[in-house]
Amino acid sequence: MSGMAKISTAIRFDDLTLGYGRHPAVHHLEGEVPAGSLTAVVGPNGAGKSTLLKGVAGALAPLDGRIELSTGPKTRIAYLPQAAELDRSFPLPVYDLVAMGLWSRAGLFGGVGAKERQKIEEALAAVGLIGFERRPIGTLSGGQMQRALFARLLLQDASVILLDEPFTAIDAKTTADLLDIVRRWHAEARTVVAVLHDLETVRRVFPQTLLIAREPIAWGDTAAVLKPENLLRARRMVEAHDPHAHACAA
Repeated sequence: MSGMAKISTAIRFDDLTLGYGRHPAVHHLEGEVPAGSLTAVVGPNGAGKSTLLKGVAGALAPLDGRIELSTGPKTRIAYLPQAAELDRSFPLPVYDLVAMGLWSRAGLFGGVGAKERQKIEEALAAVGLIGFERRPIGTLSGGQMQRALFARLLLQDASVILLDEPFTAIDAKTTADLLDIVRRWHAEARTVVAVLHDLETVRRVFPQTLLIAREPIAWGDTAAVLKPENLLRARRMVEAHDPHAHACAA
């Protein structure tokens, strides 16, 4: 992959605490995400999974400790938040939404020439949205919208890709297609970190897993992390803070 440093660690957490208004949502996180790895972040609702991704993306400053991006000073991060955080009321065509993925390199006023248009068409084709270019994003189904957002991620050409519940409430065909793109990123030695609820998908696709419940419960090989005793401990730890927390699906 062009311009990507061959460094063994992509993200390092140094006794990290993240939260809101001095109230920790994730604390005492220590460890490393290897460069080129495919890592799932799992845990019950309220475990701090989305908070962790916001911290890595730079949208939330640590309350304590540090997050270090170790792939070099030109590290590009692509971050896909939860669908609920996206405003679909703006009358934006699919083509323009996808084209935004070029802004990180070309800038807002960099212009879209023939080369850029070809990349946009290739990204639309990769997610199965050829023919949807002029459709307003507000008319898309949940699955179609997620395809468009993945096309935008493709154009960002990032070395670190953060996905927050990317397959929630979308159809099985779209999930399978987008998982193929995740595998493609992995094959290209990009670092992918994804918050997921479906543990079967995690077991099938993600070799590494971080299980958190406001603090780390287990981190490493997915099969070892997703043992019933670890999942039970995670649920109990979150319930100690929030009795209405839902367990992650087994």
